[in-house]
This record gives sequence, C-alpha cells and structure tokens, in this order.
Amino acid sequence: MKEKTMKKMSAKKTHKVADMAPEYRFDYKQAKPNRFASRMKDAPLVAVIDPDVAKVFKTTEAVNTALRALISAIPKASGK
Repeated sequence: MKEKTMKKMSAKKTHKVADMAPEYRFDYKQAKPNRFASRMKDAPLVAVIDPDVAKVFKTTEAVNTALRALISAIPKASGK
C-alpha cells in the first residue's frame, strides 16, 4: 500500500516541476556543498539600528556595552 502512495506522490511532484519555468528548475543531483559555510560560522550578526539610536551609539563597542548592561539588568530565569 505504501508503494502506491509513493508512486502517486512522485508523479504529482514530477508534474509540478514540469509546470515550473526553466529558470526555477534545480537539479539537486548536481548540487555541491556550500564552500562559504565555514566562513559564516563565526561571522558577526549585523543589526540595523534607527538613525536616532545611531546618534547616541557611534561605535560598535558603545552598542555592545549598552546591550551587555541591559542583559545584566534582566532578572535570571529560575530553573523550575
């Protein structure tokens, strides 16, 4: 019974792929691992701040210092 279901599913998928525009078809058999993934592992997180906030915090260090102070002021969650 599972074989029939699998055949129907693959036929639907094949039909959907056939209806796609050629530029959206991707052959996953030819896919390669992302060679840049290791570079992104330790990459900094970038956050966009509003202009009024940027007037107060001129450097990355100033932003990080303020956020660390805020984090230290937040009560720790009890481990229930």
